[in-house]
Amino acid sequence: MSTPQPPMPQAPAAAPEWQAPGGSYAGYTSPIPVVRTHLGHALASEWTKIRSVRSTMWTLGVFVLLVVGIGLAAGALVSANSSSADLDGENPLTLGFFGLLLGSICIITLGVLTTASEYGTGMIRTTMTACPSRARVLAAKSIVFFTVAFVFTLVASAFVAMVQVSMLESAGARTPSGSEWFKATVGISLYIALLGLLSLLIGSVIRHSAGAITIMIGVVLAPLVIAMFMVAQSMEKLRDWLFEYSIPNQLSVFYSNSLTESGPSGWDPLWIMLGLTAAVYAGTYALLRSRDV
Repeated sequence: MSTPQPPMPQAPAAAPEWQAPGGSYAGYTSPIPVVRTHLGHALASEWTKIRSVRSTMWTLGVFVLLVVGIGLAAGALVSANSSSADLDGENPLTLGFFGLLLGSICIITLGVLTTASEYGTGMIRTTMTACPSRARVLAAKSIVFFTVAFVFTLVASAFVAMVQVSMLESAGARTPSGSEWFKATVGISLYIALLGLLSLLIGSVIRHSAGAITIMIGVVLAPLVIAMFMVAQSMEKLRDWLFEYSIPNQLSVFYSNSLTESGPSGWDPLWIMLGLTAAVYAGTYALLRSRDV
C-alpha cells in the first residue's frame, strides 16, 4: 500500500491589476479595491451632500421665489403706473436689483450651512476621515457651492431680465445693450456666488451656523444702515465711504445705477469681492490646517 503524499504547496495568487503595490501581506490579497483618491471623489461627495439635504432645497427655493417674484412685481408695477415719458431712456434691467438684494440673504445662508452645519452635527469628522486632505475638502466644498450658486442666480436673473424688458419696452423704456445684459446677468451672478463663497469660508472659521449668518447679514446691511445715521459734518467722508463700498451699492453698480456719484464703477465690485474672498480663503485654509476638527 502506498503512503499518501502531502499536497504540494501552491504559489500565492498574483495580485490583481487594481491592487496597489505593497497593499497585501505575503500569501494574502485584499478583496477590497485600493483606489487612489483625487479631487473628483471629493467633488462627488460634496455634490451628494449639497443636493441631498433639505436646507439646499429650501434656501434655493426661497431665493428663486424672491428674485422672480419681486422682480416681476416691480416690473408690472412700473409698467402699469408709468407713462412712456417717464420711462424714456430708462434701463429696464435695473428693476432686477431689488429681488437679488433680498435673495442674496438666501445664498449667504446656504453658504454658511454648507460648512458650519457639519461642525454642528459632527459630520465633519467623517468628512475628514474619508478625505484627510483638508485643502481638498475646502476646495471641493468651494467649487460645488460656487457652481450651484452661480447657476441658480444666472437662471433666475436672466429670466427676470427677459420678462422685465418685454414688459417695459412696450411702455417706452429703451433696449439694453449687450454689455448691460452681460453685467446684469453673468456679472451679478458671479458677484453673488462670490458673496456666498465668502459666507462659506466664514462658516468654516466660526463653525457656528447662527453666528456666521449673523455676521454675514451684518456685513451686507450694517454699513449702509450706519451711514444713513451719520448726519454730522465731521463724519461726511466716512459716511460717503460706507455708502460707496456697501454691498447694496456694489450690487447696483452692475445695473449702472449706483447710489453715489463716486466709488466703484464698471466691474470694480467684482474685483473687490474676488480679492476679499481670496484673502479670506487663504486665512481659512491656514486655520483649517492648524485647528482640530
